[in-house]
This record gives sequence, structure tokens and C-alpha cells, in this order.
Amino acid sequence: MITRKFADFIVSLEHDDIPSEALEKAKLCFLDFLGVSLRGSREKSGLSALKALKPFISHGESTIIGHGRGDPLNASLINGIFAHNLDLDDGHRLAHLHPGASVIPATLALAEKEKVTGKKFLTSIIVGYEICLSLGLMINPYHRNMGFHSTGTCGTFGAAAASAKILNLNKKQTLDCLGLAGTQAAGLLESDHKGSMGKHLHAGRAAQSGVLSALLALEGFTGADTIIEGDEGFLNAMSPKHDTHLELGGFHIRKIYMKKYPICRHLHSTINAAAKILDSLGTESINEDIVDEIIVKTYKVAAEHDNYNPKNIESIRQSLPFSLALFLLNGDLRLENMKKFKKAQRLAKKIKIETSKKMNYLYPEKRPSKVILRLKDKSLESSSMLAHGEPEKPFTKEDILKKFKILNNGYDIQKLKVLDKIESSTMDELMDKLDLRRKTP
Repeated sequence: MITRKFADFIVSLEHDDIPSEALEKAKLCFLDFLGVSLRGSREKSGLSALKALKPFISHGESTIIGHGRGDPLNASLINGIFAHNLDLDDGHRLAHLHPGASVIPATLALAEKEKVTGKKFLTSIIVGYEICLSLGLMINPYHRNMGFHSTGTCGTFGAAAASAKILNLNKKQTLDCLGLAGTQAAGLLESDHKGSMGKHLHAGRAAQSGVLSALLALEGFTGADTIIEGDEGFLNAMSPKHDTHLELGGFHIRKIYMKKYPICRHLHSTINAAAKILDSLGTESINEDIVDEIIVKTYKVAAEHDNYNPKNIESIRQSLPFSLALFLLNGDLRLENMKKFKKAQRLAKKIKIETSKKMNYLYPEKRPSKVILRLKDKSLESSSMLAHGEPEKPFTKEDILKKFKILNNGYDIQKLKVLDKIESSTMDELMDKLDLRRKTP
């Protein structure tokens, strides 16, 4: 029984059972989450959510990043939106989901309330990642191809698992917690493809639903103990086609990728290939006037991100032609570049996207892309199989600190040194020292 195996793993895993590589990756994931969420706390979707919920936020010990404190249910929801609204959060290539934006907000909200140690916090994060990634590996790409966004669906299970661990739920309570999480798991990719803020809500609601599931289970509220594998459970309802092998206990957090650019991950290999071309030209950017044509050859899922008429920043994040055009014109793809997307319209129209059968066979193990840049006087091309930040090309701590600083230049990153002692701190004390509850310019 899959649900029971999950519950056994959640209850039994201890800090000393975890490989050091997984613990170190969890620390990096937390650091990345903090930087992305602090910047996300100033984005429109996050501010809209905060304004809508402000009358209902109760006094509490849980950090609302950039905006004070609140109760765990609202803090987890809002921080989840902050973490996901820039499309800069961590992810897993084969599980097809972003675990950090759902698991960490839930874990943090309860960890502060319960004043748990950093050791318990990291253990709980790893538990949450393991549950949602194991489930994602079972059901994808089938689940995704049905239109479900695994960050919302599988992320709910991960957030619930981490919350159960923080609250020290017993096995019966943990089964109930998972049962309640499964009946709340949701997220449709139409929100993503249309460039709406609904996508941001997937992570926030997954985090909140995980917290709610654990709090209810703690008080005896029951859930189905076969919610995953039952006849009318998660697998049969939301991914009838799935792998039967459960990869649990592999500490999948070690295979997490991190992102440099605030766009859909399927577009990153194209940007990497384009960066190589700029390097070969010895230039930081190009002028649209010298370009005759740009051809991008890639796999089907990436090629489908072919919106040539994006209306807002959310839809640009899902547009291969506009993301590539912005990168070539600016030599980078930062948040400030995204707001000038109208300047990229002429160049975007010169970009032709082709689906490659050969590259389709390589996906999802690889995410290949080839860019051919045809100028007035010559033609250049370059390819990329995997983007920087994948486990094969991992971010270092220095990379993540650089990303943090770029996103939040008004924050004193010297304060982040307290994270070096996370395991010997309590999470409420740690968050006090990090000083992340106030607005940062």
C-alpha cells in the first residue's frame, strides 16, 4: 500500500538517517527559497494575495516574508505564492514539479510556531521533498500530459508530509494527514499556459493544504488511508497510467535543479545555447537589425511554448520566442528585462521554432535545444542538452548567494551567515536573526 509506505517513511526517518549530501542540498534549497521569496514578496500576485487576506490573517509566530508575521495557514499560503510567482524556484526534471515552493512554506510556518530545531526543520524538508518527488516520478509525464500541474498536486502531499513530521504525528495521524492532503491536491496547467497568476496559487494552496491536513489530523480528523492507490484515489483519478515502481528512500532532493532565469524551465536550454553564441561572437548582446532569422530546434514540450503575442510578464515566462529575444537583446534575462518585453516584438517575429524527433527521444532525461542564428553576413549555431543548475551542472552556494543579491540588492547578505549554524538553532530564533519580515527595497 503506497499511502502506508509513505506514512512509514515519514514517521520513521530521523536526521541521522539522512546522507550528508541530502542535508547540504536541503540547506541550499532553503537559501534559494528565501532569496526568491523575498523578491517575490514585492510582485503583483503576492501583493494582491496579501491585500485580499489581510483582514483574515491572525496574529501568530509564522513569518510572512517581507511583511511581518501571521498564522501558519495564511503564512504558508502567501509564502508559497511568493516562492512561485517569479518562476525562479527549484525543481526536479523527471518528477516535473517544483517542490520547494510548497514544501518549504509549510515546513517553515509550523517550524516557527513549534519552535523546532534546525535539525528537525531540515529533516522535515527532506521528508516533504521525498514524498512529493517519489509520487511525481511515479505519475509523470502521464499526469502532466493530462493537464495537471504537479507542483499543486504532488506538492500538496509533500507539504503535508513535512507538516506531519514537524508536528510529530503518529502513524495513524500521518495516514489521516495524507488522506486529507490527497483530497485537496489540485492544479491545472491551463493556468500556466494562459500566463495567469493561477499558477502561483498552486504552490501556495499546496503549502496551505499540507499545513491544514496536519493540523486536522492532529485533532482526530480522519482521511482515507488508501488515498493514493485506492480504486477512486489519486492515481486512478488523476493519472491512470503510471509507473508501478515506487522510488522511495532515494533522497531525491539530491537531484533538484535551481534556476538562473525567471522563465519556464523548458526554455532554459535554449537560452543556454544562445549564450554560447553570444560568447562566440564576443558580444554581450545583439542588435535586431543584423538578424535575418533565428531557428530553434527542440523537443515537443518546449516547442509548444510558442506564444508570439504575450500580454503580460506571466505569459512571457511561458514564451520561447519572447524569452529568447529578450535574452539576445539584453545579454541576460533578469526581472527588469522582462518588463521591457514590447521592445522584443520585432526580433521575436524572426524566431522560428521546430520540433525535433531526435530531441523528443532524449526528453525527459535531457532537455535539448539547438539555436541557429542567421545574421546578414554569417550563420552561427550552438546546442545545449541541459541547463545550468541541473544536478549534472549544479549551482554552488556562491551561485545561490549571487542570485540572492541580484534579486534583493537592498538586503544585507551578511545576515545569511546565521544559516551556517542552522542545525544548532531553533527556527524562530533563526528567522529573527535573518530579519526577513520587513520590506526590502
